[in-house]
Amino acid sequence: MAWRVSKNRKFRYRVFLLLVVVSAIAIFLLHPQKQQAIYTKESNYAIHARQSFNQPQYYPIEQTLPSHYQPITNWVGRLILPNMEQMRSGADWVWLEVQHAPPEAKNLIGKVVRLEWKHTQQLQSYVRRVTRDVNFTPATRDSARAGNIHPSRLDGRLRVGALQSLAGFRPNNDVIVTLDNVEIIEQDDSQITLQIEQEPVLATGRFYGLVKILKAEIPTKAKVPKSSEFFRVRHYNPASGDFDGAEEIIRIPQQAIDTRNIPPSTPYQIEDSTAGKAGWYIYGAKDASDVFVVQALAPRSLFQLQPDNIISGTKAGINYIKYENWQNTEANKGKIRKALIVPQTTQPLSEWHEGDKAIVLHIFGGIGGKKGEALSIPSTITGHFAFGLAEVVRDHFTNELQFAIQYHQIYAHNPDGIISGTHSWANYMGNLQWGWLAIRPVTDILIKFNPVTQDYNFDGIKLSPLQEFIHQLQIMMARYRIGDGTGSALVTPAISCVQDSNQALYAAIKAIRQQVHSTPAIQQWLTTHPEDSQTLRFQQLVSLGSFLEKELLPLGIVRADWESNATAVAGIDDGKQPFRDPSIWAGLTSWRSTTPRQAHDELAALFLKHGAKLWFLQSNQVGGWNPDIIPVAPTAFFGQIKIFFTQVSPMPIILNRVLASLAIPEVRDWLVVGATLLVYGAIALPLGFSSGFLQLNFWSESWIKLFSVTLGGLIFPALSEELVFRVLLLPHPTEVVNWGNWTLWAVFSLLLFILYHPLNGKIFSRFGLPTASNQPIFLTLAGLLGLGCTVAYALTGSLWAITTIHWIVVVVWLLFLGGMHRLHLHKVNH
Repeated sequence: MAWRVSKNRKFRYRVFLLLVVVSAIAIFLLHPQKQQAIYTKESNYAIHARQSFNQPQYYPIEQTLPSHYQPITNWVGRLILPNMEQMRSGADWVWLEVQHAPPEAKNLIGKVVRLEWKHTQQLQSYVRRVTRDVNFTPATRDSARAGNIHPSRLDGRLRVGALQSLAGFRPNNDVIVTLDNVEIIEQDDSQITLQIEQEPVLATGRFYGLVKILKAEIPTKAKVPKSSEFFRVRHYNPASGDFDGAEEIIRIPQQAIDTRNIPPSTPYQIEDSTAGKAGWYIYGAKDASDVFVVQALAPRSLFQLQPDNIISGTKAGINYIKYENWQNTEANKGKIRKALIVPQTTQPLSEWHEGDKAIVLHIFGGIGGKKGEALSIPSTITGHFAFGLAEVVRDHFTNELQFAIQYHQIYAHNPDGIISGTHSWANYMGNLQWGWLAIRPVTDILIKFNPVTQDYNFDGIKLSPLQEFIHQLQIMMARYRIGDGTGSALVTPAISCVQDSNQALYAAIKAIRQQVHSTPAIQQWLTTHPEDSQTLRFQQLVSLGSFLEKELLPLGIVRADWESNATAVAGIDDGKQPFRDPSIWAGLTSWRSTTPRQAHDELAALFLKHGAKLWFLQSNQVGGWNPDIIPVAPTAFFGQIKIFFTQVSPMPIILNRVLASLAIPEVRDWLVVGATLLVYGAIALPLGFSSGFLQLNFWSESWIKLFSVTLGGLIFPALSEELVFRVLLLPHPTEVVNWGNWTLWAVFSLLLFILYHPLNGKIFSRFGLPTASNQPIFLTLAGLLGLGCTVAYALTGSLWAITTIHWIVVVVWLLFLGGMHRLHLHKVNH
């Protein structure tokens, strides 16, 4: 009986312990966890948004400024995202707080109006193309916790369009834009609607002026947080053409130190900056104490049509693009450099006129120095690439010709809150909160090429390559803002600012080609006007398009996602979600646009070769002085690894030559292969037979051994030797500017190729020693083979083509002309 009681107690005790364990687990799982369990990194945007002068409400709406300030444009406003109840209609619209309006609509200043698209077929097609339901993925939420800004207010919304993705990109309603071609619609319910046909341009400030910064000064009007933020300036006087206008004290705020451990800008010693020798454009508005607060800066000298250097000729121009542009970047800190490259001209400056347009290739480099940024890829400064548009305009203050620049930024989600969209120069570069003027080296190449920048009119049928290109960029920018519905545009080898900017270029080429092919009237006009200047210009456009397509798809393989998207935007839209391929293989098929530096340089060189004129505008950490950072030039992959005592980076050269040689041969290339084999055979066979070196002697062995020798000959010597002696030693034909220099390299590689064979026979192949080192006829035939492959490589640029030539010659010799017997390998097999 006692035994049974003891057993029952043990059983109850075990049940009790089990219940305790289960209860503890349940409490742990069901009890609300503290927020600290998931660490969220603060974004740069959040840090700077706490500073009052970075908030829109800091600046009174009603402002009256003297004539030495001008509005940045007619329409300026702040986007406000409608709530989900207001968006039930499904249309793409947002609210706009009007901050400035033209005189005929000044009654709207301070009011909140509706902003929507005009009801045209083209605009509605664009809106449908970029509208998506937004649902954040786990990767998006992880990225947000890492400190990147994602459109959190759009998460869970249906049918988010281009305007909503602009207004809702940041956590706050602080997106400032300018509008063009505005139509005012007043409805019966007194609701004012503004209709637009162009995407709003992201902007900074409401007003701007041109000043010379004289000195730092403590103002008498207000108690100031930091005396160094206030500066005495003198305005430009249009009457005298000098800085002898009104004087005032302005504020250039000191931005906070953010996650990079540096501020994005500083006014420290800005009055001493050499970049400001011609004056500064200041963008901003007055605060409540009537002090003009600068929100963006732009050095006047950067935009003037006055180059420091004029370079003539394609060869000298390409040398500047590849090498001189980024020379001595660190030593040029705080400076502006400008150069004009022209193929051939005697009066290069006279060819730029008011209204001229140019494509902009934008790139920025890295932040080095004591507080420099970490490298995402070893020995590589990746930087960032974007396209833009420049126009020659007449400045309001000075009446001089200047460049006005806008960027079409395809920009991944980031900690600064920089939006993928169209930016004014002042907003993207000069903004004191997130602009790059003060902390990064930047080069903008402005490309004037009339076949692209001028429109066509074929008896009423209009064609605009430039507008088509901008349209494709706008599609990609809108898709990036919401990550095609995932809420995140993340960077991979195949998806990035540079890859997708160039995808838009590819789509524009396809769209123009589709439009011409589907319009017989255009083809008829070109046929009947063969000598017309417009026809000749169009032929240049077609030629450029073919070369650009090869540049963007260097392996000759069209990326599936690029083709899918290009087909859709060309008008064959099946309504399906855009296909995206983030794989490494996709990146390799468009490898020339993998790194910003390579895409920037090669596109510029390609345009130059076709006769374009190029302006280089470079700034190197311009503005206030920060001693903790230095500018670092962008590079291709592993571009910081250099040969001792030189500026030569071997790794990008090797990678480029190998990848360029992997292009799939075309029919023309195989014809070169056949012709090379015929010419080689016509010379080598008589020499070989007359000397007794070649003999008709089939190597009769099992099919396994025959297959082994055939396959082995493909790898070694054919592929391996061609890779070393042609691909690695010779510049790829697509890169050649001076064929004289290329010929010298070809002679050098051919000599090495010939000398290699006896050395190879002596060291690595004792059975081949008699053949390789003692018989001059062998070296003669090897030299002829090397010469044939060199010529074939110059004509095709294909590793596969020259490997095929080498392989066929070697296999025919080994199996049919006594090669195996001379190598004595048949004895070894026995």
